[in-house]
Amino acid sequence: EVQLVESGGGLVQAGGSLRLSCEASGFSFDHYAIAWFRQAPGKEREGVSCLSSTDGRTLYADSVKGRFTISSDNAKNTMYLQMNSLKPEDPAVYYCAADSRAGCHVTRALYNYWGQGTQVTVSS
Repeated sequence: EVQLVESGGGLVQAGGSLRLSCEASGFSFDHYAIAWFRQAPGKEREGVSCLSSTDGRTLYADSVKGRFTISSDNAKNTMYLQMNSLKPEDPAVYYCAADSRAGCHVTRALYNYWGQGTQVTVSS
């Protein structure tokens, strides 16, 4: 069974840091594109960052560039999102996703597999 399980969300003060993790089972990240999305209340789910397993290419939303870093440990089949300098506009449910096509993109509809989400809350 294919599964993605996120962890690491929580409450942090503005300016603080969190690291989200997403462990995959039932498939290997080796040949997948992986990404993080987020969805705030009343808003569309938006792409935050992606990572291609084939060439290591990454993309970041303008709103998180320079603050967030996506990475993966293929030996552990786990992906990460390091979030630094968190802002009041960052709170959302964060989702990890994987796409068997392997190229880095943040087109939500093309992702095959999704985690259940983890809540990130930022206090000002």
